[in-house]
Amino acid sequence: MNHPELNTLRTELDEVNKELLELISKRGELVQKIGKIKTAQGMKKYDPVRERHMLNLIASENDGPFETATMQHLFKEIFKAGLELQEDDHRKALLVSRKQRSEDTIISVKGTEIGSGSPILIAGPCAVESYEQTAEVAQAVTDNGLRILRGGAFKPRTSPYDFQGLGIEGLNILKKVADEYNCAVISEIVHPDDLEMASEYLDIIQIGARNMQNYELLKAAGKIDKPILLKRGLSATIEEFINSAEYIMSQGNGQIILCERGIRTYERATRNTLDITAVPILKQETHLPVFVDVTHSTGRKDLLLPAAKAALAIGADGVMAEVHPDPAVALSDAAQQMNISEFEKFVSELVKTGFIKMNQMV
Repeated sequence: MNHPELNTLRTELDEVNKELLELISKRGELVQKIGKIKTAQGMKKYDPVRERHMLNLIASENDGPFETATMQHLFKEIFKAGLELQEDDHRKALLVSRKQRSEDTIISVKGTEIGSGSPILIAGPCAVESYEQTAEVAQAVTDNGLRILRGGAFKPRTSPYDFQGLGIEGLNILKKVADEYNCAVISEIVHPDDLEMASEYLDIIQIGARNMQNYELLKAAGKIDKPILLKRGLSATIEEFINSAEYIMSQGNGQIILCERGIRTYERATRNTLDITAVPILKQETHLPVFVDVTHSTGRKDLLLPAAKAALAIGADGVMAEVHPDPAVALSDAAQQMNISEFEKFVSELVKTGFIKMNQMV
């Protein structure tokens, strides 16, 4: 039923809503100006004393019909939105942000383009154990058309008694194998002082999950002219991950590859929980290439192929997986590494199903 008074009141309510929108928008503009002043002065955005003052003012001025607690709750939501508005202004300045650069970053490593739209594979042993072991894997990797070999020389382990890697000897082996098999090599570096030295041996330097928030290492990595593969921390949010990449780029090195490698949750069916939706989020939020480490995220050889397909289907620029000539006797992560035969089937299936194009091959 059409009620004239009801229609009049609704029209009046619409006008009030417009006035509220205009006032809230005006408040947002004032908050942004205040945020810029605070940033320039090095002040914290959130000021609890100031917020308490505003809430007390609301309580003293409230004449109803809403309860004071209700009005304070509504205004606290407005305060929260204003703080987020100030933070959004800060995030817009991130160098890794898609808002700063719309074009995808493409990284060239010995003729292989990473992030160009043609997904690639990086494969190799969890740890460099000997020249013979590494060379055998390099032979399999290059025979299957891949161009980038991974291998750990410095191994940060949960237990101090586990194999920690061969260190510089491992880097020497990787360099020798790279020269002999005409491939690029990637390995993890854990100490800022080792980065310059490692640059002489490696084509890509990895910063592992346990060092994602090692800010001195990140800043040092930003000062060298070498691609950096940055892995997401075990319990890191995507925002923290992006900001870690910003630490590197803020020092001048924009050659960054983000790598999702699974996060720690309550689930025990897999070694970690692969956050597959992190891939499109990172692609939307940043202009950097995004990889998925299917070995560490699953910890199960039977899940490597479906996880790789899922990663590539959802937009990853590449996949990283581990291969060992004889996984049963591997010095680290024995259960999750493919043997040579399994690796060949893994690559063949990804090529056959179209997830990997032949134009990435040697």
